[in-house]
Amino acid sequence: MSDYLDAAERHRDGVTAFLRDIVALPSPSGGEKAVSERIVLEMKKLGYDEAFTDEMGNAVGRIGNGKTTIVMDSHIDTVGIGDPVAWTFDPYEGKVEDGIVYGRGAGDDKGCLAAMVYGGKIMAERNLDGADATVYVIGTVMEEDCDGLALGYALEKTIPHPDCVIIGESTDLDIYRGHRGRMEIRVTITGRSAHASAPERGDNAVAKMAPLIAEITELNDHLTPDDFLGKGTVAVTKVECETASLNAIPASCTIYLDRRLTAGETLESAVAEIETLPSAKDAQVSVLQYAEPSWTGLTIPIEKYYPTWLFEADDPLVLAAASAVETAIHEKPAISKWVFSTNGVSSAGRMGIPTVGFGPGTEIHAHTTEDQCPIEHLVKAAAGYAAMPKAIVDAGVGT
Repeated sequence: MSDYLDAAERHRDGVTAFLRDIVALPSPSGGEKAVSERIVLEMKKLGYDEAFTDEMGNAVGRIGNGKTTIVMDSHIDTVGIGDPVAWTFDPYEGKVEDGIVYGRGAGDDKGCLAAMVYGGKIMAERNLDGADATVYVIGTVMEEDCDGLALGYALEKTIPHPDCVIIGESTDLDIYRGHRGRMEIRVTITGRSAHASAPERGDNAVAKMAPLIAEITELNDHLTPDDFLGKGTVAVTKVECETASLNAIPASCTIYLDRRLTAGETLESAVAEIETLPSAKDAQVSVLQYAEPSWTGLTIPIEKYYPTWLFEADDPLVLAAASAVETAIHEKPAISKWVFSTNGVSSAGRMGIPTVGFGPGTEIHAHTTEDQCPIEHLVKAAAGYAAMPKAIVDAGVGT
């Protein structure tokens, strides 16, 4: 057993109890106040050099005061629970069974946050292994509603000159070096209302939209794949119309698209693909906007475009993070990617900061009624995080 893993084992009960505590605090996007404040209290108890909430409502803790600034981020908001009857356990109990913590957010993403917080404790105990580094552990808000918004704020306003970012999302203890981007698109076609008893007097917007929906569905089959990230996708996810009544011809029809973007695809290229479809000649295509307040009341309007990001397998940060994990837990991590989107769209996609992902649990349980995190993963992830500062500084990341 490595020194890192031995140290993490001593905190097994603490990190498990902490995860259960924060799972028990519901934290929808914009409603994270209680969990953010609970995280800051834990950081202070564990001896962080500094712990506070920033103006966005993110929970921020600092260890050390060295040259290389390393940011470790996990989001603290969760999706809802949906139908409570669908759950076989109380989603806010933090149930423990067979070495696994269950509950909404246990895997996505509070398990990663708990492991990071206790990884920070181990860093403090080891004086960062002598690494000339400052480590910020941050629990970001509103990721489920708007990926990267709160982390982007923290990297610009709260944390001075970040050199690299570790994204805490479930990776099954592997190292992830990127993922597809995404965007949300609105497409509207207008027609002319008329009494439905004489449809020929109107111009049915729903009927005009139907062939465009078929063309968008066909477009999905012809998008160009990337060797590593795979193929982008486009899907119609919602249809609505404006009509005076159920016996009136609809005057307008709007559809909403989920567009996943692989390497080389951009906002402009994705919009152009829709605008040039044969049935889109009368359509208005736009990217949705996001402008919701955080729990502190801060509102930052942003376009709902979340860029693709990817670093090479031999990038210094990728290699350093993989080396740290192998040193800490004596398991060689695979180098892979997420299927879903993360806060990395901001740190890497928008800001170009070297970024990798590492975390406990597997992404297949995210947003499901089986949301969970193995306690063994919690312990190993804490050890892996604790080993990263020295490996990152030794690799010269940020210099």
